[in-house]
Amino acid sequence: MFELKPDFEEVLNRYEAWWGCEIVDRPLVSMASPVPSSERKDVPQKEYATIRERWMDTQHIVAQAEARLRNTVHVADSLPIVWPNLGPEVFSAFYGCEMEYGEGTAWSKPVLADWSDESVDKLQLDKESFFFRKLIEMTEAMVEAGKDKFIVGYTDLHGGGDAIAAFRDPQELLIDTIEHQEAIKRLCGRITEDFLDVYDQFHAMLSAAGMPSTTWLSATCRGKYHVPSNDFSCMISDEAFEDLFVPAIIQECQHMDRSIYHLDGPQALRHLDRLLEIREIHAIQWVPGAGQDYWADWIDVYQRIQSKKKALCLALPAEDLNLLFETLDPGGVWISSVSGISSKEEAEAALEAIAKWTKKQ
Repeated sequence: MFELKPDFEEVLNRYEAWWGCEIVDRPLVSMASPVPSSERKDVPQKEYATIRERWMDTQHIVAQAEARLRNTVHVADSLPIVWPNLGPEVFSAFYGCEMEYGEGTAWSKPVLADWSDESVDKLQLDKESFFFRKLIEMTEAMVEAGKDKFIVGYTDLHGGGDAIAAFRDPQELLIDTIEHQEAIKRLCGRITEDFLDVYDQFHAMLSAAGMPSTTWLSATCRGKYHVPSNDFSCMISDEAFEDLFVPAIIQECQHMDRSIYHLDGPQALRHLDRLLEIREIHAIQWVPGAGQDYWADWIDVYQRIQSKKKALCLALPAEDLNLLFETLDPGGVWISSVSGISSKEEAEAALEAIAKWTKKQ
């Protein structure tokens, strides 16, 4: 189906099993390694007057992406994926937020000055906006380049509470969660409908081109796949999270076939139990944060996730595989990265060990 992943259908079957905390032949595992130096393609390089120009150069981005994919061996269940990236807050730019670009990330400027009807009504989804049209352009260019070669996913879209935090500024929104609760809920409901409309437009475009559903977190499924999140939740109480934002999260997930919730940072961990209660959330991506990301420090979190029959993903060094086997059940575990492997033989040995991993009796 795809030149860079000829066994895609076999891999897709493993992803489908993983979502249900089941196993086809072995747990899901993604590993990647560079192709031999003699086979490596030159990655195109280009100078720009500004960083922003680099982010917007569609053809160069596509050429670089394809070269990097061809320089990579996608081992086991690793997928050759590209997706258009204009920053994690680009959804807010569809409503008029300006975007600022750095070397590796981007952020938006708040536009919601207050909660007056006039200010809130100005927040309208504009599919003719520069950033929306640029994402359409990038997606089309990637699809054209990737046909029968590699997989194209949709961009990183953050609706719900994160979109509102981008409109308003997180510090202001903290106070608003006390003083303007009803206004927040009304806006969250409206932009969630917009979010689903935007998602469906990109899903339809990619599906028509024969692409499976995927995005920045490189899982996939048969049908619609989504990565819901609410990074703003790390700053608010359980009660505010439940009242203001959980309904939108549930609505997003009900619209999809498979969802993996992106839970970011120790301050957001207090919401885990509530998220595990949501039937339409099938998996959790736990991200402890910089300096706290050694997987084994969070074994109890992974065990809590497994106790509720939810899937999970984690990254670990090859030397920790035995510890993984001793502490978690294989059903529903996606080993999204194995570090410390420097040869084909070491990769094959790791895969063999993972294949022998069986559920504890």
